[in-house]
Amino acid sequence: MAVPTFQDVMLPVLKAFSDGKEHSISEIDDLVAKKMEISQDDLAEKVTSGLGTKWKDRTHWARYYMKRAGLLAIPHRGAWNITDEGQKLLGEKLDRIDTKVLKRFPSFVEFTARIGTAASKQNDEALTPKDSDETPEETIGRAHRALRRTLEDEVLQKLKGCTPSYFEKIVVQLLVAMGYGGSLTDAGKAVGQSGDGGIDGIIKEDKLGLDVVYIQAKRWDSVVDRPEIHKFVGALAGQRASKGVFITTSSFSKGAIEYAAGVQQKVILIDGSQLSELMIDYGKGVVTVEVFEHKKIDNDFFEEE
Repeated sequence: MAVPTFQDVMLPVLKAFSDGKEHSISEIDDLVAKKMEISQDDLAEKVTSGLGTKWKDRTHWARYYMKRAGLLAIPHRGAWNITDEGQKLLGEKLDRIDTKVLKRFPSFVEFTARIGTAASKQNDEALTPKDSDETPEETIGRAHRALRRTLEDEVLQKLKGCTPSYFEKIVVQLLVAMGYGGSLTDAGKAVGQSGDGGIDGIIKEDKLGLDVVYIQAKRWDSVVDRPEIHKFVGALAGQRASKGVFITTSSFSKGAIEYAAGVQQKVILIDGSQLSELMIDYGKGVVTVEVFEHKKIDNDFFEEE
């Protein structure tokens, strides 16, 4: 099964504390995972940031919200237990515990009201806890992915609108930003000077120029097929070159990809999707509008000697 939502795990988590004993977070997470038959692959699935798993993120928010409702408590560092209110709620034999159920408890209502007030002051309703099955991290991650995909599409459309010569210059700027070519001046001199069919430029592989990489840059809309890669490889052979990068704003056919993978030379294919991602990752053609830092509590800092 897929990783349950944080609201779906609220009831199983609370039941795991029903013995009234103190338990560690890892102990409860493992127990609930076994009860819900979560597979190892699902347990290993990462959140968008890659810093942690979805399972740990969702059980964290389930515990946190139930603690805010007064159903769980932390008697001392590293230990959690169920409260009398939590035991009473379990006694109701509910089929599910979610944020709607938690709103029955004054402490949770006070918590959401306090967050809501902060959101109102900042004119940001996204700060207010909703009845969504997404955790706050997942909401941020989804929004970030949507913004990223939109930006990638915008970058690609801009690249397709460039003249072929300017597109070649952009490709060189990107490769230099990635660590190739030494300096932009040195790298730029090589573009468009080879005159050999199938090669648009030559760039140093490293700043010392120990080896060179041959470039083919195609601002195309149509799919790049095997004959184009064959011509590029032939041009590499004519130069006794061992490395080449074929970059396009479109995509490569299956035949082109298979051919490039089977030749003696090292040929890297970069399609429009990968190209726009690299442009963003290395800050070419985009500007940083705002930077967000996501921080969590450092429990070790608050531990008394």
